[in-house]
Amino acid sequence: MRKIVLATIGLLGDLHPFIAIGLALKARGFAVVLAVPADHVAKVELAGLTGVAIVGGFDTLAETLGLPPDQAARRIMADQTYLMDRILMPWLAGSTTALDEAMDGAVALVASLFVFAAPIVAERRGVPLVNVLLQPMATFSAYSPPSTPDFRMMAHVPTGPIGRAWNRAVYRVMRGVLRHRHARPVNAVRAAHGLPPSTQALLLETPAATALTLCCYSPRIAPPQPDLPATTYVTGCAVFDSDTGAPEMLDPALDAFLADGPAPLVFTLGSFATFAPGDFYTTAAAAARALGLRAVLLTGTDAHAVSTEQVHVCRYAPHSLLFPRACAIIHHGGAGSTGQALRAGKPQLVVPHMGDQHDNGRRIERMGVGRTLSSRRFTTARARAAVAAILTPDMRSEAARIGAEVSRENGADAAAARIATLLIARG
Repeated sequence: MRKIVLATIGLLGDLHPFIAIGLALKARGFAVVLAVPADHVAKVELAGLTGVAIVGGFDTLAETLGLPPDQAARRIMADQTYLMDRILMPWLAGSTTALDEAMDGAVALVASLFVFAAPIVAERRGVPLVNVLLQPMATFSAYSPPSTPDFRMMAHVPTGPIGRAWNRAVYRVMRGVLRHRHARPVNAVRAAHGLPPSTQALLLETPAATALTLCCYSPRIAPPQPDLPATTYVTGCAVFDSDTGAPEMLDPALDAFLADGPAPLVFTLGSFATFAPGDFYTTAAAAARALGLRAVLLTGTDAHAVSTEQVHVCRYAPHSLLFPRACAIIHHGGAGSTGQALRAGKPQLVVPHMGDQHDNGRRIERMGVGRTLSSRRFTTARARAAVAAILTPDMRSEAARIGAEVSRENGADAAAARIATLLIARG
């Protein structure tokens, strides 16, 4: 069996698509190893794949930063430079060594954009690198640039020739800044593994070892753009749904709540912002009451709210089972939650907290299936008005129409097919 290593870091929104792709590759006869943070290894194993740790888990990270988990989460969400300088770059040397060891006997490396060790290891091993992008903004297209606070200077869609030229110029400046800031530590790690210096910028340039780029999100939210490499494919969402890694059903208490009344609002902050939710869940429950609607709160812990007759609180639920039974979904805008809400065919209110979440929210707005509301403005009155605005017949109808299309996508299988074709072509 040919061995393929998949590598990702982050929390569930980063992990689940890779498990889905790994299972699809396993079904095609590949021996799959998933290289992940230490606290995800057990879940990977329960899902039926081989897991190895290439970085520590979130608790280890918080301890290294000298902060409790909630403060670490707030710091990361508030400053993306902090994420790069204090987390991703310090991990580079150790994760490169660990990933290189996991690659023994492998014929390909499939990696997330944020596994900075992957291009180094793929080049050292002489194997093809497959980039997996989970966020539409990560293509960094001049035609459809990111809509986030860090990219506020871009000319946004629709962009004409002048706007696209401006965007390309901005990207060039950003690449120069990234090279200046990170070239020295990156090249030190490259040298330790016998490789020459690189002039490529992290994040904003496709690594030289890349043979294929797979955009694992729906083409409905971000169709392919003319300036992407010819070896870039939009596969659709790669979906995996489980808390433990093993197959799961809805908790009986949640299932009973859903069956006992009208479809509720579902509120979730994914798996990261739940470390520092602030008043989100309290406000969510109050907004649902003000609208006279039932609600399900996915809190990540059991500490943020208490269930009542109209509000059911639980730590986690498989989105593919819960979201189709909602009347609307209010979430942080993470790639996984956004894709699952699209598949469910429900209107969305995106309350972004960081990074690509802002961009995903803007794309949802442009599709006509939802709205955005700043996390700083998420008060009871504003949340009530924003939720009411997405529950219109037109928006429900459009969300259902697009959901019917997106639900037919199988991004994991499409990604596995592209990877298998690449390896067949290379012999």
